[in-house]
Amino acid sequence: MGKSRKTIQIIILFAVVLLGGYAIWTALFGQEGSGKTEAGDKPPAFSLADTSGSIVSLSDFEGQPVVINFWGSFCEPCVREMPEFERQYVKWKDQGLTILAINLSEDTLTVNNFVNRFKLTYPVLRDVDRRVERQYGLRQYPTTFFVKPDGSIMEVVVGGMLESDINQRVERLLEL
Repeated sequence: MGKSRKTIQIIILFAVVLLGGYAIWTALFGQEGSGKTEAGDKPPAFSLADTSGSIVSLSDFEGQPVVINFWGSFCEPCVREMPEFERQYVKWKDQGLTILAINLSEDTLTVNNFVNRFKLTYPVLRDVDRRVERQYGLRQYPTTFFVKPDGSIMEVVVGGMLESDINQRVERLLEL
C-alpha cells in the first residue's frame, strides 16, 4: 500500500509542477492575440486614457499616418527620443501625422511631470495594466510602430532613434 501511495504522490507532484510551469511561462511569455506585432500586420486596436483622462482610441486616427511609441521614464533611450518625437510632431502634424506615446504603467504624477518637463504636445497615453504592451508583443523599450494610412504597419523599430531616423521614417509614411 505504501509504494502505491508514493507513486500517486509523485504523479500528483509532477502534474502540479507541470501546470505551475505552464502558468508561469504563459504569464511571462504568453501573448494576447497572435503574438509579436510585425511590419505588414494591422496593429492591435486599443483605447487608453491620456494624461487628462480622455479616452483615445487607435481607431480615432483611421486613414492617417500614426507613430505608436512605447516608452517609460525609466528608459534612458526613451527619454532621449521623446523631445525628438515632439519636434517631428510639430513639423508634420499639419500633414496629418499623429504620434501616440504609450507609457508603460508608470504612475500619474511621474507621467505628468515628464510631459510637462519636455513640453510634449502629442497624445501621451497610459497603459496602466500593460495590456496593450502584451497585445503588441513588446520585449524591449522603446519600441516604435510606424503605421501607414491604410492601417498596416510599415516598420517596427526596437531601441532608441535619433531625430534624423524618425524624420526619415515619417517622410516615408507621408509618401504612401
